[in-house]
Amino acid sequence: MVVDLRSDTVTKPSEAMREAAKNADVGDDVYRDDPSVNELERRAAEILGKEAGLFVPSGTMGNQVAIRTHTDRGQELLADEHAHVLKWELGAVAQLSSLQTRLLDFGESAVPTPEQVREGIVEESLHEAGTGLFCLENTHNYRGGVAISKAEIDAAAEAAHDHGVPVHLDGARLFNAAESLDTDAAELAENVDSVMFCLSKGLGAPVGSMLVGEQEFIDRARRTRKLFGGGMRQAGMIAAPGLLALENRGHLAADHRRAERIAEGLGEIDGIETAEPDTNIVVADVAGTGLNAEAFVGEIEQHGVLAVAFGETTVRFTTNWDVTDGDVEGAIDSVRTAMAER
Repeated sequence: MVVDLRSDTVTKPSEAMREAAKNADVGDDVYRDDPSVNELERRAAEILGKEAGLFVPSGTMGNQVAIRTHTDRGQELLADEHAHVLKWELGAVAQLSSLQTRLLDFGESAVPTPEQVREGIVEESLHEAGTGLFCLENTHNYRGGVAISKAEIDAAAEAAHDHGVPVHLDGARLFNAAESLDTDAAELAENVDSVMFCLSKGLGAPVGSMLVGEQEFIDRARRTRKLFGGGMRQAGMIAAPGLLALENRGHLAADHRRAERIAEGLGEIDGIETAEPDTNIVVADVAGTGLNAEAFVGEIEQHGVLAVAFGETTVRFTTNWDVTDGDVEGAIDSVRTAMAER
């Protein structure tokens, strides 16, 4: 048995999603003729409390379309030094939007104080291009799936807005944050200008993400999507499963519960340290085993557990749609065995 805890992107679509793809009502999305895509965009915007939505193939494209649409070339992007848009998107802010970056240390809370935001913003002048966009991330991937509260988001966003700087929220796992905080995702997103969220992570869709915001912004973003090669044709075949994914938000509580059990179980193994997770991501420090992260991942893979190296001695385990309670217990036992046999 193999338990795949590398990411919540590894899930397989349900039979209902496969049927939805097979029977989807389709058209040419570039001409706005695909009814399934149109309904998905409408529904996504409605759930997030925004005026309009845009279906994109991936979260990275959604983030980068937003960044390019919000900014002018040469401006600065203000973000966490470990933001996904900077750390794991191939330098796209430079390659696609020609932006400079100004980095903040958001710390363990995964959100800056209003004072940090104000200090990080650069006003446009004869000599400086100025800050064009401020990015937040909820949940914050690198910082262990931390869920950021509405109050913290609003305070940081207000500081940016006071300087006329728009705010984009990388909400790849926003519904995980909403579940963890026992609130509505629309509440968390109320005071940001654009939000990207993934259908293909915890919600279980085979492909796709959404970008939502005000109508005028989405109209411009649609042109940017086309520029980036994201103009799709009969995309209803992937949008229809996405519509079902939107109804899977209640499933996330089970993922969180299983992540808590993984953190507890791994933390009982000599040499492994874990903290209680906010959501579905567990980051384990394996320095005490005498292995670095890559070596540790290799050892447990031989015992049927897949995870990812996340730092020099940190390893990420992510629960997902396909992982059961039995899988979790089996994975803990397998890691324990792997360490005992070294």
